[in-house]
Amino acid sequence: MNLSYFISKRINRDHPTGFAATIHRIAIVSISVGLGAAIVSFLVMKGFQNTVKNKIFGFSGHLLITKFSMNNSPEERPMNFHIDLYDNLRDYPFVDHVQEYAHKPGLVKTEDEVLGVVVKGVGKSFDVDRFSPNMLEGSFFAFPDSGYANQVVISKAIADKLNAGVGENIMVHFFQNPPRYRRLRVTGIYETNLSEYFDSRVILTDIRMIQRLNDWSDSIAGGLEVFLNLNRDGMKNVKSLLSEDVYFEHKENFFERLIPTLNEEQLIDGSIVAIGDRMDYDLNIERVSDRYIQVFDWLNLLSRQVNILLVIILTVISVNMISIILILVMDRTRMIGLLKALGAGNHTIRSIFVFNGVRLISRGLFFGNLLGLGICFLQDKFRIVRLNPHDYYMSFVPISWNWEIVILLNVLMFFVVTIVLLLPTMIIASVNPIKALRFD
Repeated sequence: MNLSYFISKRINRDHPTGFAATIHRIAIVSISVGLGAAIVSFLVMKGFQNTVKNKIFGFSGHLLITKFSMNNSPEERPMNFHIDLYDNLRDYPFVDHVQEYAHKPGLVKTEDEVLGVVVKGVGKSFDVDRFSPNMLEGSFFAFPDSGYANQVVISKAIADKLNAGVGENIMVHFFQNPPRYRRLRVTGIYETNLSEYFDSRVILTDIRMIQRLNDWSDSIAGGLEVFLNLNRDGMKNVKSLLSEDVYFEHKENFFERLIPTLNEEQLIDGSIVAIGDRMDYDLNIERVSDRYIQVFDWLNLLSRQVNILLVIILTVISVNMISIILILVMDRTRMIGLLKALGAGNHTIRSIFVFNGVRLISRGLFFGNLLGLGICFLQDKFRIVRLNPHDYYMSFVPISWNWEIVILLNVLMFFVVTIVLLLPTMIIASVNPIKALRFD
């Protein structure tokens, strides 16, 4: 058995109480609280980011394909949506779903209220299941085989302003020459809590109504919403879809690290290139994250703040461990002098305190995981901490069970604090055995 490890183990076993035991408990509590706080912070941050992203992606997809346009009108230029991506979806294994859409500004009138809105038309390809988590009341309207549905889904914010509920009719006036209007029945009410982007202005109806109003054929829409399959299996064949020239043009940008690192940004970049290589030049492909850049910049800022918090936690724990090891060294000065007098080297003696510190770190990590994961489990199960959805886009603090982050936090804290332990043990080299034996 290793001598340093044996002595370290005997020291802890022979003194279960007293000053040294108190110092050990302080170290364990310090590490436990630090790791627990880090786990809660990162899982809450990831939960918050994923919840907001899923709301935006669920409403608009990951990518938007439209005709090139230089104006800022909510109406898109008409395009034939039967492109290769739409008609041959199986050739794009990294794409989960594609659906056509069109926007048209309008004015909603009831007996008492008037409100400007953007009417979003969706077709039979619309993924109702993906949208269903946003539904509060009623149901999504059904698409008839012929004609179009004289029905609409509105947001809770618009429903409150118009004093309209499920089953009631609203009158929508459209700005065109000549002006037209449609009487639509409300079949459902949705809520994303993203009021400034969706809830305060967007209502959903049958795209065929907008096609009739704009004198478009059934194959014409305002654009396509593309939902990506953002995982390793969905991206395996991205490279094979690209022509050789396009592949080498973009290789240094992301494809050298596309499969090894597999982060979301690189997958979306790869998808844009793979889709764009088979798309007409008059079409534009745009990230949804670029259209809502303020929200995604804010989410990235949250990541930076949590990383800063992690640095602060590691710094506090490291300083505490340095202080604790120094105290333990001072408490064991006579033992150090005796070991030196018996011929033990500085490395052997330092290893005793390093083993002691590693044992404290391991216990601290164990209880820290129990603390952090326990708090997250209770919040995820019972939703104890509530939020104002109008300010935070959700009604409770979300938890994202990302085990890679939990493991990384444990490994990072273990190695950082273990390396820090080497600093206070350097004082052992300056201990004089004669003075140490006289030390009281």
